[in-house]
Amino acid sequence: MIELGPVPWPPAPIRTERLVLRRSEARDRAAFIELFASPEVGTYVGGPRPRAELENAPEVPGRRPGFFVIEADGAMIGMVTLDRRDAQRPGHVRPEGEEAELGYMFLPRAWGHGYAAEACAAALDWFAGALPGERVVLCTQTANGRSMRLAARLGFTEVARFEEYGADQWFGVWSPVAASD
Repeated sequence: MIELGPVPWPPAPIRTERLVLRRSEARDRAAFIELFASPEVGTYVGGPRPRAELENAPEVPGRRPGFFVIEADGAMIGMVTLDRRDAQRPGHVRPEGEEAELGYMFLPRAWGHGYAAEACAAALDWFAGALPGERVVLCTQTANGRSMRLAARLGFTEVARFEEYGADQWFGVWSPVAASD
């Protein structure tokens, strides 16, 4: 979970040209189950979770600071997160670790429409305003071409590559100063 300090959470919904970034609601439950149970979505994040396990979970996922539901045309299509990267994991830009880390997952039907770029850019803009000057990191498997292209499009710069979870990982950093130049 990200420490937001004096930043109120949740923020007012963030609106882009086509999307709304907002806190999760009970009506999102079916979309969360579909998202986490999807074999396509799970390809680069450890595989899908069992649908029965997800259906038996009582809570609505994502009710925490740094977690945005992405909505298009009134329905959840994905999520964007800003969490602290565990200091024990490889990949950091400062010795103590705990950098803000951007994460995202979208339903397969939302792929290929530019929604991830639009939502992630809006979340990064919000973050830059909420915590000025703080860098954000992103880690993705090098085999995930879509995610690698998105990282470049958002302005992340490669810092390192390493192996984690049995796969080669790309690790990059985004700076609000560099991104706005």
